Amino acid sequence: MNKILSAMQGNSAGMLAKVPEITLYFWLTKLLTTGMGEVASDYLFERLNPLISAPLSVLIFVAAMILQFKVRRYVAGFYWLVVIMVSIFGTTAADVVRVGLGIPYLASTLFFVAALAAILTVWYRKEKTLSVHSIYTRRRETFYWLTVLTTFALGTAAGDMTATNMHLGYLASGIMFTAILAIPAIGFWLFKLNEIGAFWFAYIMTRPVGASFADWLSASHSSGGMELGKGPVTFVLTIFIVLLVVFRGGSPAQSKKLDTSWAKEY
Repeated sequence: MNKILSAMQGNSAGMLAKVPEITLYFWLTKLLTTGMGEVASDYLFERLNPLISAPLSVLIFVAAMILQFKVRRYVAGFYWLVVIMVSIFGTTAADVVRVGLGIPYLASTLFFVAALAAILTVWYRKEKTLSVHSIYTRRRETFYWLTVLTTFALGTAAGDMTATNMHLGYLASGIMFTAILAIPAIGFWLFKLNEIGAFWFAYIMTRPVGASFADWLSASHSSGGMELGKGPVTFVLTIFIVLLVVFRGGSPAQSKKLDTSWAKEY
């Protein structure tokens, strides 16, 4: 933890934007990481003793975050490794709140909504912007990753709530959240919805979309799934993520300071 704080407090002079361009490839990769994190977390929990899998996930998450904070520009491998580990860690956090503490999905969903609102409010008051392409200081990067982590936990709780408590099942939940995900895209393209609001709305919704479809692919027939298995689904999704990151993960334009072209790409 001290290493993370030291990295965050380092001199930010000359640091470039630390996020990728918001293109179709960004959204595809983000959706795949949400699904991969969901099933990977469940797979590790089932295959390994939680006393081993949980600390292991935390250690890899911390190591990835240290690497991300140490670099002064967007590095595709580091960035997406953090997103994957945030996905796994966020899933674990939501599951701990529900299973470990016995808190209902509705309550945990509302809790993460409140936490997300608080983080975004403080971020805006401190920085006067929530634009993801203004991430070129340590403090903004810290706010960014806190927001990302909370959106993953929120999406996991919301997706589980609709699939189980509301008895929609994984497939119906995935379809429903996909329809909701289309709202910010349509609002931005046709009705000039604020691009920053549209981005974060879409970012939040990718989590339950990806997680619901991944659960549907991996869950047993008795649970309404395709029964492909958590291990195979995790492996296939990881391959697709690696391919997208390697071939589309890093262009020079993604490292420009204060790049504003993301709104056009969105």
